[in-house]
Amino acid sequence: MVSAIFNHFPQLTPHQKEQFKALLPLYADWNQRINVISRTDMEHFYTRHVVHSLGIAKIQAFQTGAKILDVGTGGGFPGIPLAILFPEVQFTLVDSIGKKIKVVRAVATALELKNINAFHQRAEDVEGVFDFVVSRAVTRMERFVPWVEKKISSNHKHSRANGILYLKGGDLTEELAAFPKAETYSLSHYFEDPFFETKKVVYVPL
Repeated sequence: MVSAIFNHFPQLTPHQKEQFKALLPLYADWNQRINVISRTDMEHFYTRHVVHSLGIAKIQAFQTGAKILDVGTGGGFPGIPLAILFPEVQFTLVDSIGKKIKVVRAVATALELKNINAFHQRAEDVEGVFDFVVSRAVTRMERFVPWVEKKISSNHKHSRANGILYLKGGDLTEELAAFPKAETYSLSHYFEDPFFETKKVVYVPL
């Protein structure tokens, strides 16, 4: 339910609330044409996609003027919900599948999100540098880091050093063994729904 977002983020403006409300009908419409979200997941759209994406914001609030890269965004997650929450932050969303970027652009246009750029390209080919790279479990961390480590700015705007904020689930002990500076944050500390029992945000400073 969209009300869960309003409960967890009480600072939302009326305009932001309307944008979040508009997400479900927009994605339901696009999903009939281009399957960007599984049919079963659409029944839990706000929990499994929107609130899950916003879990990153529970770990790191982005400063005005920050630049965020969303790698493997798919239909726009976590980038679009974060762009609604942080309208003064610039988001670049990339995916290697062109039809998914078509949906991202259409949703961003419908919501009048001026702080999103979306590109059909691989992470390695993105130009510029960013404060943080966000993603939802695109691949294992040892593969992901080489894709993006040169995209991280050395100019730090936040109290937390620039790096990766990665949404992932399950036991990550073995996967993160090669990253001793990695920190994990359980989303069950912030959200009550059983879906979040094994979900985490992984932060890797770069």
